[in-house]
Amino acid sequence: MDYIYCTPDWLEECARIYREKPKYQEALKKVTTRIFYRVTAEPNWGIDADIIFGADVNKGVLGELRFFSDAEAKETAEFVLAASPQEWKLILCKEHKFLTDFMLGKIRLDQGSKIGILGLAPYADVFIDLLQEVKLRFQDELSPEQVNEYRQYASQFRTKLGI
Repeated sequence: MDYIYCTPDWLEECARIYREKPKYQEALKKVTTRIFYRVTAEPNWGIDADIIFGADVNKGVLGELRFFSDAEAKETAEFVLAASPQEWKLILCKEHKFLTDFMLGKIRLDQGSKIGILGLAPYADVFIDLLQEVKLRFQDELSPEQVNEYRQYASQFRTKLGI
């Protein structure tokens, strides 16, 4: 099954996979953080306003992986990283490296310490591998009609989730 980037279905499936595959918990057993990712608005992708998803990990155990409101992210996140959906696609498709693009300013730190993010950077590939466990389709790979369908779906789930 294909999953569309920035949908609850995608995050729910990734969380299910994480919990079922001990390799993720083992790889992140030294990690405790609440790290969030802001995908900046990109109307051509059907993302009309910034959207934030994040993960709560405690010694490798995934608490939650879901979307958050801006206020909730500011209140609870240890880190918030922000970039365009095009930049996140490059990272998720492993065409760019997280650390390189972070240091070049293509990914900005909206909340948290730079030193803290640099300490988590060695674990970035583990999280990227998880998010790529499913067949992921990005909005720039969709037809204009499919982008409009995503836009409508996003509006619905954002309203339902209060994001």
